[in-house]
Amino acid sequence: MQHPLHLFRFCPKCGSEAFAENDFKSKRCGACGFIYYFNPLAATVAIITNRKGEMLVATRSKEPAKGTFDLPGGFCDSYESAEEGVAREVLEETGLKVTSTQYLFTIPNIYNYSGMELHTMDMFFKCEVEDCDAIVANDDVATLRWISIEKLDSKDFGLQSISRSIERFKDLYKNNML
Repeated sequence: MQHPLHLFRFCPKCGSEAFAENDFKSKRCGACGFIYYFNPLAATVAIITNRKGEMLVATRSKEPAKGTFDLPGGFCDSYESAEEGVAREVLEETGLKVTSTQYLFTIPNIYNYSGMELHTMDMFFKCEVEDCDAIVANDDVATLRWISIEKLDSKDFGLQSISRSIERFKDLYKNNML
């Protein structure tokens, strides 16, 4: 298995090529001593349901997993809380305004972006929104649709953490734990 920082050849602090593997999650610069730790990126995912027992599902318009089902969400920006990030992503991708969030669970993931494996910590939130019927697919979402929670099939979701979250959410829903 390749080191997660194998694409990083130069020290980001001094620019030296003496930037080598330190341990399984870091590289150290032999010139200036700087150690860079490869920690997971913060990402959020919105689980939005309606009164009919349906979940809002997106279709991805871009790689990775273009054309497969997904849930609204994305990477947190600097200086943004997870709750702010999920609300921003929902607005960008669906046009819906989040009125409240409830943290559900976290699933680690590997997101392939521009030929690089980005390790993420995907935080899942149950989100309430202002008007469930006013959805508009934007940003990196091709389409949006409501699907009965019971009929959701985790195999239709292209990203590993999203697929796993569908099964986990369905269990919580079925056992009235939400």
